[in-house]
Amino acid sequence: MRDVAGRTAGRRGPLAGSDLAIFDKDGTLIDFHLMWSDWVRALADGLTAAHGERLDDVVFPMMGVDPDTGRVYPHGALAATPMARLRSALSTALRAHGIKPGAVAEIVAAAWHSPDPVELARPITDLRALFEGLRASGTRIAIATSDDREPTERTLAHFGVSDLVEAVACADDGRPVKPSPDAVHWICRTLGVPEARVAVIGDAPADLRMGRAAGAGLVVGVLTGVGDRAALAGLADLVVPSIAELAPDA
Repeated sequence: MRDVAGRTAGRRGPLAGSDLAIFDKDGTLIDFHLMWSDWVRALADGLTAAHGERLDDVVFPMMGVDPDTGRVYPHGALAATPMARLRSALSTALRAHGIKPGAVAEIVAAAWHSPDPVELARPITDLRALFEGLRASGTRIAIATSDDREPTERTLAHFGVSDLVEAVACADDGRPVKPSPDAVHWICRTLGVPEARVAVIGDAPADLRMGRAAGAGLVVGVLTGVGDRAALAGLADLVVPSIAELAPDA
């Protein structure tokens, strides 16, 4: 990791040298495991009900989730794959398991659902206080997520921060997804901020690779989601326990 101590001259906090902070959503702003681990279990139960036998040995490995603990592996599909691609990958895995294509389409359609972006969204910290503090110190706010736009906007509205976020890049916007740098480049063009003045913050290796590929001036890993320190340290300039550590007065 590079030394970032010199970035704070004249401003406060780890993001003092960044004019724009681009945050991931799940696992960074909100509790990843509360929303997604339970979703995988519910999906597996739904597939069982539709098919008549347990398919856990297909679903959990394909998603990259430990069936016993619910832990999401940092490099697994669930860590950073958009919903449409997850559904396609699940169908492929079920066909490879020996289920006929017609039956796969039926049972996936019966079981597939999206997690509630409000009821299951628990913030890592007081998001409005964090965002207001960053903006007051000169750091603008954007979001780049592997989730779709509708649930993302509902989550941001639920936490009362929509007015503080100047750009949101989502998985169903039509751009290449993480770890492609396209979302970062689009946000930077939209807001007129050079990549070298941007911080990218996320919990998964894909988030940090996106920031690196985009040429972000600062790449920050957080330990509140799928990635542990071992998975993130080699990709990040800085690894912090949570986004709460990024507040100007932290």
